[in-house]
Amino acid sequence: MDMISRPFEPPAPVPRAQDLSKFEVLRTVLRNPLELWSEQSYTLPWIETRFVNQQTLIVNDPGLIRYILVENVANYEMSEVRRLVLRPILRDGLLTAEGATWKRTRKAVAPVFTPRHAKGFADKMLSTCEHYAGRYDRAVDTHGVVDIATDMTELTYDILAETLFSGQIAAETESFTRDVETLLGSMGRVDPMDMLLAPSWVPRVTRWGSGKLMRRFGTVVAATMEERRRQMRAHPDTVPQDFLTLLLEREGPDGLHADEIADNILTFIGAGHETTARALGWTFYCIAHAPEFRALMETEIDRVIGNGTDPVDWLENMPHVRAAFEESMRLYPPAPSINRAAIEADSWTSPTGERIDIAKGVSVLVMPWTLHRHTLYWERPRAFMPQRFMPGNRESLHRFQYLPFGAGPRVCIGATFALQEAVIALGVLMKTYRFDVTPQTRPWPVQRLTTQPQGGIPMRVTRR
Repeated sequence: MDMISRPFEPPAPVPRAQDLSKFEVLRTVLRNPLELWSEQSYTLPWIETRFVNQQTLIVNDPGLIRYILVENVANYEMSEVRRLVLRPILRDGLLTAEGATWKRTRKAVAPVFTPRHAKGFADKMLSTCEHYAGRYDRAVDTHGVVDIATDMTELTYDILAETLFSGQIAAETESFTRDVETLLGSMGRVDPMDMLLAPSWVPRVTRWGSGKLMRRFGTVVAATMEERRRQMRAHPDTVPQDFLTLLLEREGPDGLHADEIADNILTFIGAGHETTARALGWTFYCIAHAPEFRALMETEIDRVIGNGTDPVDWLENMPHVRAAFEESMRLYPPAPSINRAAIEADSWTSPTGERIDIAKGVSVLVMPWTLHRHTLYWERPRAFMPQRFMPGNRESLHRFQYLPFGAGPRVCIGATFALQEAVIALGVLMKTYRFDVTPQTRPWPVQRLTTQPQGGIPMRVTRR
């Protein structure tokens, strides 16, 4: 693999050398769960441990991951801790629903993400990015610094609103994106009461004050649904055939309930753009420290856009841009943990004959954060080396050693949407502008619902 000699190692917690007491574990979970993991988590294929009050299996072996998430997926449900964290926000949205509710919702949502919608998505992504890019002219003229993390949250919200809701979310963009960020930052964190598996009615100190925001979101979602219903009744031939319409067309006794539709709207408005936004912010930060690779990206962008390539084909025609984004998702996975629990006792035997028994009720952690930085599966795992994902290198990766979108039946339904969105956003912005770090650019990864940069990512914008 053609690697540069001294690649950039972006900031991340150093693996712990010593075990933590129960109190220290709870304190670290409250502050930043990414700081929990020991050296063993980054070097062993699996670890059996007791985590607070729960017997826990931490899984890094790609074969065992495939077994749990695909081959015997029916035996593994969302863990209780994960439910306690996510359900207060997303309720029965696609990310948190189980059983028959999840199957009905997945079937209802799937048509939105078929290939025939790709071109329409790409065109709207392009126009939204071009419109957003104009705001950087003033920053350039004033030698200004922007927080690229906040900007990408706003941009991906604009894209989601235009593509999946045809610009008809009943909220003002800037204040609403701030509300989304606040909500996911507070309610998306693990509370000590979650770790202790306390019932959901027990107050969570870390989420005090979030009720007002949730009620505000409920008002926005209800208004958005009612306005679209009105359009469907009054102008059925011209109503947009988007995500919102498809959900409402499936409303009824044999389809989705109104509350389930509202939950999925909230899921996609919130988590649907937050994940891509975080990955884009980290990408701009990492490539600023890799000027040689950034130059290759810029050359590629100039050629593809200069040739008038249809934006739906940018993903295929910009391998350097895609590789940088995928490497950023390796180092800073948008969803840093996948939490499951064994419904019944189970066992798995590796190709080399090692057997592991999994007791009923055991909590199973598949951790993209540790898996993506694991010494058994990656060369120089802490370094930013996007060449790993270039054609010719990417094919050597095991399907289950890289899980930015999860895997199995519950793999992220919008994965291709997110990749296309990211490449178009990077292409449009990098065609005209360059983003560089400043002395104040010191992001620190913290785990909330996503891997967020504490302190933001301030960057100076210049015109290329």
